[in-house]
Amino acid sequence: MNDSPAERPADVPTGCPMGRPAEDSVPAAAPELFTWEFATDPYPAYAWLREHSPVHRTTLPSGVEAWLVTRYADARQALADTRLSKNPAHHTGSAHAKGRTGIPGERKAELMTHLLNIDPPDHTRLRRLVAKAFTPRRVAAFAPRVQELTDRLIDTFVAEGEADLIHDFAFPLPIYAICELLGVPAEDQDDFRDWAGMMIRHGGGPRGGVARSVKKMRSYLAELIHRKRENPGDDLISDLIRTSDHGEHLTENEAAAMAFILLFAGFETTVNLIGNGTYALLRNPGERERLQRSLAAGETGLLATGLEELLRYDGPVELATWRYATEPVTLGGQEIAPGDPVLVVLAAADRDPERFRDPDTLDLARIDNQHVGYGHGIHYCLGAPLARLEGRTALATLLRRLPDLRLAVEPDDLRWRGGLIMRGLRTLPVRFTPRPPAAQGDVSSPS
Repeated sequence: MNDSPAERPADVPTGCPMGRPAEDSVPAAAPELFTWEFATDPYPAYAWLREHSPVHRTTLPSGVEAWLVTRYADARQALADTRLSKNPAHHTGSAHAKGRTGIPGERKAELMTHLLNIDPPDHTRLRRLVAKAFTPRRVAAFAPRVQELTDRLIDTFVAEGEADLIHDFAFPLPIYAICELLGVPAEDQDDFRDWAGMMIRHGGGPRGGVARSVKKMRSYLAELIHRKRENPGDDLISDLIRTSDHGEHLTENEAAAMAFILLFAGFETTVNLIGNGTYALLRNPGERERLQRSLAAGETGLLATGLEELLRYDGPVELATWRYATEPVTLGGQEIAPGDPVLVVLAAADRDPERFRDPDTLDLARIDNQHVGYGHGIHYCLGAPLARLEGRTALATLLRRLPDLRLAVEPDDLRWRGGLIMRGLRTLPVRFTPRPPAAQGDVSSPS
């Protein structure tokens, strides 16, 4: 969970320049950034930036000026550099600019005190508290439930012979999974699905739609925390409350903010992991068939390395979360002034030929694959084990149950969602041979 949707307008025509170099010294051949053409395939532009302007100052679609870090070595340095703060208070831009970073509505909803916005020692304290509730044992024990949800969702469309894998599968699976882990009652989970859908639909357009959904989530979580305090269960929110009530310091706002960010960041990254990963396999049939043969033989090694390769090749998080220089910092030969925003381009770093052999080639067996798809350093994604579990389960089950899965449209007809931080498809129409459902039950309200 690396950050929120941000600011690429949803109705900008293809080819309309949305970013501009902020310095005259940048060569005239610099590519246009943040167009719809760029959103479809940003990797040629990132290759140019790595070669000619690896730490690149630009004006974002929101009007905020920021530095883009594109080389792998610089990215690793920036992600672990304590002089780059996560606290938006260090941003020295105008009040308008400060209001255009981060998750829309989180400040007004008093949801700022989460792991994406704070530094040590508060970050250390809160991460320790959440880690106690979000344990590998809990994630591993949740695997059968993830498999059940996966099969039940596929059952809703498997007999039709066609589906939109984003709307019908990649989107609801992580929503229901994270709701169950957090302890959101089954009868309330469809509300979260609606709020999350609003966030995804409006992530690249007007921030008001996202802010309204954030406000609704905040009100609900405050009520849920009160209910869990009176009647705790075997879930993450109850564990956070137990930790707080037994001496650790966790305020109600911190508890609500932590539950919010686990919900918010915990679903969208996985939506994009499943969507982008499936699309990459469909565009690389040789690698897909290789993985299908491996799965049919009962092997798991290629699935494990393959998921890491899909995270590197076209991962769900394009840019890491916002950072702000607290003192002069030199990155890639560029001097970054105090207060300047810094955005590490994970997608560019993970295609750096200085670090990865044949970086534009999908190789599911790639072993030397220390990608930064889920970050690096103390802000490494806390929910990565859950996302990996969901990604492995979703992809393996799709390939097993729908072996002739294929695109229902031409690749050029697909549209990528607007937004600065996340990378994901709006829709993924597919066709396959209709088959009878394997399980019974309606997943509209999982229990």
